Amino acid sequence: MVKLTDLKPGDFVRVKDEGVEREGIVTDVDREDDMVCIDNGVQEFWFTPDQILPVPLNEDELLKLGFERQEVPEGIKYLRGPFRVLTPKPGDFSHLEMWYREDKRHFDMPLYVHELQNHYLQMTKVPLEKPIIH
Repeated sequence: MVKLTDLKPGDFVRVKDEGVEREGIVTDVDREDDMVCIDNGVQEFWFTPDQILPVPLNEDELLKLGFERQEVPEGIKYLRGPFRVLTPKPGDFSHLEMWYREDKRHFDMPLYVHELQNHYLQMTKVPLEKPIIH
């Protein structure tokens, strides 16, 4: 379950819809009615927080978001423009460092994709979206 206060339009999540898990993008949050509108690529539909699952942050998700992988002595660095995410051990996303210009943040817990999107937006003032591939 995801906290409603953590979600913003554009965030990537999973939804449980009639026993099937699907990826989707938050399009609207109604805090009064405790509902989230999610586009699953076919249609938009309103879900309650108990139907919404966070997407764990891992290398595959970073690559889908347009990050490039780079091995460095300190671990694995993921780059998207001037924004950086560093994991000290390959495949271990429980300790992360991220920075954009002089803003540097450390995390000693696993993050979810929507949390990375929110930090990216706070730090760069630009939403983190999947790149369009032509």
